[in-house]
Amino acid sequence: MHSNAAGPRPGGTGHAERVFRVQRAFTDLGGSVHGPGELAERSGLDDSTVFRILQSGVYQGVFERVGRGRYRLGTGTAHLSLHALAHAPGDAAHTALEELREATGGGLVLLYMLAPFSGAHRQCIDMAVGDSDLAELGLSTREVLTVTRSLRTGASGRTILAYLPDAIQERVLAEPVPDGAGPGVYRDNDALLRSLADIRDQGHATGYQECMPGWNSCAAPVLWHDSIVGSTLLLKPADVIPEPPLAVIEATKTTAAKLSSYSSAPFPTP
Repeated sequence: MHSNAAGPRPGGTGHAERVFRVQRAFTDLGGSVHGPGELAERSGLDDSTVFRILQSGVYQGVFERVGRGRYRLGTGTAHLSLHALAHAPGDAAHTALEELREATGGGLVLLYMLAPFSGAHRQCIDMAVGDSDLAELGLSTREVLTVTRSLRTGASGRTILAYLPDAIQERVLAEPVPDGAGPGVYRDNDALLRSLADIRDQGHATGYQECMPGWNSCAAPVLWHDSIVGSTLLLKPADVIPEPPLAVIEATKTTAAKLSSYSSAPFPTP
């Protein structure tokens, strides 16, 4: 029987704290399905406590039983994430994108979020493009919505991928490079993995014609309670920024930090 294998943790020892430990153990371990024993060891709780939490969580939809003695996070967890997104200050988020575009002298600013129902992909949910016509700029709807779905493609995709568990990274690296990706896309997985380490170390990514020819980019992570939910992306023509200047990088990181702060924003009152 496991007992405090992960060492003492702050935050008290109440029932809610123990439930959160078990939930966090799933994400820390990676993969999708785990048994009570390994969850107990990771969470620092004894086997019987973890088993009771799992049994109760199955009833509440927080966990799902898979086969005999194996569990995974349930759809109730996704429901909580969607509820949080529904109460995020959307107008303020769009304003932040517009401010980034203005502060960096134009270009295109996009907000990507980790897509909840399409596997390990990202989805563009908002953008600030001024009076620009994407077609006139050489960008098609297919490129924005299809090529850029892959987390292995582009600064914004790699930024999200850098903060995901190893198991998801391995799944993404096993995917082919999307058709239509730019000449700067990472095709070598070892080089791609090294870029992810750099992103975590520096807090941003730069991209050179990765998603589309002729466009360079800078991206920074949007983190809610230390969990990656998306990334902010600034795109400019490659001849305008052959190398993203420090001011552009810092402005992008500042905007991503502002969006990250919305995780602690108060819920609206009736």
